[in-house]
Order: sequence, then C-alpha cells, then structure tokens
Amino acid sequence: MDKYTKEELAEALRAVSSIIHKCEKAQEKFPEGTSHHTLLKNRLKAMYISKALIEEALIITE
Repeated sequence: MDKYTKEELAEALRAVSSIIHKCEKAQEKFPEGTSHHTLLKNRLKAMYISKALIEEALIITE
C-alpha cells in the first residue's frame, strides 16, 4: 500500500465522515427491508470500516 501523508488521511477522513452522515440521513427516509434501505446499510458498513482504517493510519503516522 502506498504511504499517505497526514493531510491526505485527514482529508479522506473528512470525506468519509461526510458520506456517513449523508447516508444515515438518507437511510431514515426508507422503510427497513426495502432495497434502498439495505443498500445504504451496506454502504454505511463499508464507510464505518473505511473510517476506522483511516483513523488507525492517522494514529500510526503521528
């Protein structure tokens, strides 16, 4: 994996956090069990994992 600067990781973390916030708001609009709700649930899971990995990488770069 390429090395990323602290600034690049911080910017990626802001972007992922924004996506999480938008998906959470959008998910509220769809009833549970619908395809849209499930799609957003899966996207959120991926974004939470991405956020955790970025935060971990930020700690390592300190």
